[in-house]
Amino acid sequence: MRVVEIYDTTLRDGAQGEGISFSVEDKIKIALKLDKMGLHYIEGGWPGSNPKDMEFFHKMAQQPIKNSRIAAFGSTRRPNIEARDDANLNSILESGVQVATLVGKTWDFHVIHALNTTLEENLAMIRESVAFLKGRGLSVIYDAEHFFDGYKANPQYALATLEAAAAGGACTLVLCDTNGGTLPNEICDVVVMAGERFRAPLGIHCHNDVDMAVASSIMAVMAGASHVQGTVNGYGERCGNANLCSIIPNLTLKCGAETIPRENFRRLTELSRYVSEVANMHPVSGQPYVGSSAFAHKGGIHVSAIVKSSRTYEHIDPDLVGNRRRVLMSELSGLSNLLYKYKEMNLDLELAKEENRELLDRIKEMENEGYQFEGAEGSFELMLRKLKAGYREPFKLESLRIITEMSDDKPSNSQSVIKISVGDKVVHTAAEGSGPVNALDNALRKALDQFYPCIRSMQLSDYKVRVLEEKDGTGAAVRVLIETGDGKRNWGTVGVSENIIEASWKALVDSIAFGLLKNQESPPEEKEQV
Repeated sequence: MRVVEIYDTTLRDGAQGEGISFSVEDKIKIALKLDKMGLHYIEGGWPGSNPKDMEFFHKMAQQPIKNSRIAAFGSTRRPNIEARDDANLNSILESGVQVATLVGKTWDFHVIHALNTTLEENLAMIRESVAFLKGRGLSVIYDAEHFFDGYKANPQYALATLEAAAAGGACTLVLCDTNGGTLPNEICDVVVMAGERFRAPLGIHCHNDVDMAVASSIMAVMAGASHVQGTVNGYGERCGNANLCSIIPNLTLKCGAETIPRENFRRLTELSRYVSEVANMHPVSGQPYVGSSAFAHKGGIHVSAIVKSSRTYEHIDPDLVGNRRRVLMSELSGLSNLLYKYKEMNLDLELAKEENRELLDRIKEMENEGYQFEGAEGSFELMLRKLKAGYREPFKLESLRIITEMSDDKPSNSQSVIKISVGDKVVHTAAEGSGPVNALDNALRKALDQFYPCIRSMQLSDYKVRVLEEKDGTGAAVRVLIETGDGKRNWGTVGVSENIIEASWKALVDSIAFGLLKNQESPPEEKEQV
């Protein structure tokens, strides 16, 4: 079976994406994850461009890399100097790697206007730079920058640059769609032509400026390329790079090629979310294969079908890539959605068919009022569990008062005074916060801490407010969505009201009640006044 090399450039090209900045330790963490996945190459950075990347390579030399080869990136020598005198090439040697990826100009326009040199000198730069590093014992991958634009402008010269790299001893010739504007059919035609001309393996490196990077990469492989470059989650400059989280499963599960070890596919979703976390970027829910919505079903007809057979609306089993099926509740839901959720939650609700339909109607009414259960499955599960005999509220609000002080001379400050009952116990306490919701959260946690120690591990990770009817101005109803985590799981809750504090309270109460439910903590029975 055909093997396609996977070359990850998240730590270099991906780090050029807007809003992304990796520390040395971040890069090491990601590199170790990539190695565990079994990617063939991990490009760590450009040691000649900054001290951080050089530090990364030196530290990575002490790490137990088992599966991947670490590559350093750099450019061909500068015009009119010897390769041995080029600082960039010597930095690659100093990094200690055994694999170098050299980028060279293939578009005559760039040679003349960016490098300010002759076409003949550029060919010598490519050939001599590759030969210099190869002569020092390195494997050299040649990245032909702007190859497809260069080929369109001057095909003879673009091919001559590949010949120069091959003459220098490059082990792989990578055709780069650097501007990301080439369509998949054009990629295919050029790769076929190059494959007929060169004996060295061909690679592909695509950017996503016309939303075709994954498709173009797949087409290049089908046309003969055996080496694919990309980044986790498609991170990269401008519109990003080809997304390896889509390319890897597409090549193996759809095209029958071998990429990373098949037993590692179940870690793909975990890898995607881990890199998002380290990069401090929100995961894209609609990302194919690994997104939280990739196998989410909302329409009643769809859910009714997948209950019978998941193949009706899922192209693969989500477990193959470490993802999971989700059934959403909304105004579009049918009875099948509701019954599926009972089973998913292990909830033995003995409701008559008519009662289920009444509950479904109530859910749709609540959605019409502004509730949204797609991102608030914690609130939805609590609502269902309250229908089951034996459910006990973990606490009850007796009274609540919030005071906010503001002045032009100092920051605002809020204080929340809260009185709650837990079983037969009553707690009356107060806490401050930077705002009313923060003060409310602090006071509630303070009151509950002695009864439910697990609350200390629960952290509010996201807080969103949406005005539902903008035409009503400050009197409009608002929807508050809260996301909470405890280190083991994350859950969302929702509250709706014309009063933003009340909406926040509803969502906050559900977030804590759901966390306690999952930690199987119930209210105390003893009677005591605190």
